[in-house]
Amino acid sequence: MRKPSTLHPWFTADQLLVWVKEAPDKTAYQRRLAIWLTHLGDFPAHRVAELLAVSTRAVWKWVGEYNLLGPGGLERKGRGGRRWGLMPIEDERAFLAQYLARAETGDLLTAKQLQAALSKVLGRPIKLDYVYRLLHRHEWRKLTPRPHHSQHDAAQAAEFKKNFRKPSKP
Repeated sequence: MRKPSTLHPWFTADQLLVWVKEAPDKTAYQRRLAIWLTHLGDFPAHRVAELLAVSTRAVWKWVGEYNLLGPGGLERKGRGGRRWGLMPIEDERAFLAQYLARAETGDLLTAKQLQAALSKVLGRPIKLDYVYRLLHRHEWRKLTPRPHHSQHDAAQAAEFKKNFRKPSKP
């Protein structure tokens, strides 16, 4: 059986209790309570996780952050977000705005054309995947430039529908 984790003495026991009670929301309270239970009862991480209905890995992570960064280490933002990008979102929006009017008139606009223009703007080669992700990020979608063939004859289509014989069932 693993021994209970030890905590860095950032607070005294009374200060720790006040810190737990002043939690701004449920998730912060849960993290602080994990620290308090680890300090209070010499509970191993799996027991604290069981009491709080979280994973053991989460308790080890919270205790590690508390020991390393202090009480402020537990008040972090989420892990998501855009970690890297070739252009800021505003610049991407401005780049696509140049092509929006052209696309709305029905001109055929392909990802390869955008790739070439974007490579020129960035001054480096980019992959086609980046262009598709950029279009998806700004909620562009694939539209066909025209719904019918350019040589479509409505009268001929109506005549065909009228005289078409359905095959008989065997």
